[in-house]
Amino acid sequence: MKTKQQICYITYQSFPAETANSLQTISNIKYLVKNNANVKLIFPLREKNSDDSIKKIMEYYSIDEKFIIVGVKHFLPFGKIKFLEGFFFHISHFLWSLFVTIFKIDKSEEIKYLTRSDWVFYFLAKRGFNVVFECHQTSKIRDFIIGRLKKYKNVRFIFLNSNLQTYYKMNDSNSEVIHNGVDEEIFMRLNNFSENEREGLVFVGNLKRFNKNRGLEFIIEAFKKSSFLQDKKLLIVGGPEQEAQKLKDKISKLNLTENITVLGRLGRFEIAEIYKNSNIGILINSSSNQHSYEFTSPLKYFEYMYAGLKVVGVDFPSHRVLPNSSEISFFEENSISSFENAVMTATKKKKTDNLDIKDFSLDVRAKKILKLLS
Repeated sequence: MKTKQQICYITYQSFPAETANSLQTISNIKYLVKNNANVKLIFPLREKNSDDSIKKIMEYYSIDEKFIIVGVKHFLPFGKIKFLEGFFFHISHFLWSLFVTIFKIDKSEEIKYLTRSDWVFYFLAKRGFNVVFECHQTSKIRDFIIGRLKKYKNVRFIFLNSNLQTYYKMNDSNSEVIHNGVDEEIFMRLNNFSENEREGLVFVGNLKRFNKNRGLEFIIEAFKKSSFLQDKKLLIVGGPEQEAQKLKDKISKLNLTENITVLGRLGRFEIAEIYKNSNIGILINSSSNQHSYEFTSPLKYFEYMYAGLKVVGVDFPSHRVLPNSSEISFFEENSISSFENAVMTATKKKKTDNLDIKDFSLDVRAKKILKLLS
């Protein structure tokens, strides 16, 4: 029998939480466990709702896979003090990472470490542990840390897209580009459906990104001004609730309630049902954010493709380097005519038969991570 890999995942995230990042972490751990890895998750108990009960984590994220959880008490200011939050986040993150990497980890050579935390990565690498750092975006601290550690023999890197790998001037010798992936179990119910029953457009995701609007107001304005789009239906799924209500008010003011429905935040199985009956998925963001413009690998894209939707997307470098991006009908940012043409093009597109949707799965992603850790 093949020896199980021993993986310790250390993060400064809190669990359980509604954030996409927390869901992504648990989903990745789920498939690492499914691929015969023993996983330990270490995180700070820094929020009122933070909980290291495996039973509660399994219930909250609707998973059956068990792993070890170590919640570390958090006596630092971030999460408790509501002013200068950015400053206190960095101070608390630094001190917590230093404490955990000294006092809360095993010294076994068999254990490999996986993290998205800059400072956890820094201290583990400096102490000689084998560690893989998963990089999803840039920052000044990250530039500093990666610049000093990228030639260390005990470190490996996962980049969310090829633009990030290029930005950090790295290659495949000690890094790999591994995009986001889909939890296949959520989509099992999509196996049998009729293409003729699918209609309308859908956007699924957080309605704000980095506390800024992500362009959905433009989509609503496009429906108001385009007679072609007024023959279509659009579903917008996501939170926070306050932002969802703002969009509902705008839709009502523009007399578009017959065309556009905002459903707020839904569970993953409910979203799967929406995908089953939708025809076109929308990728939209603002170019004012560098991460969205160049470095993101949006989970919803892989969900759209896995569920058999056609995709229209704003023409950003980050979307151009997505796998099978030739399947996307691109439109220029803030151009209603361009968006209208992209929807027309997507509507006429035939389903691609030779697309291997298994490549978009978290199972494949987990296998790639385990290979990099081995």
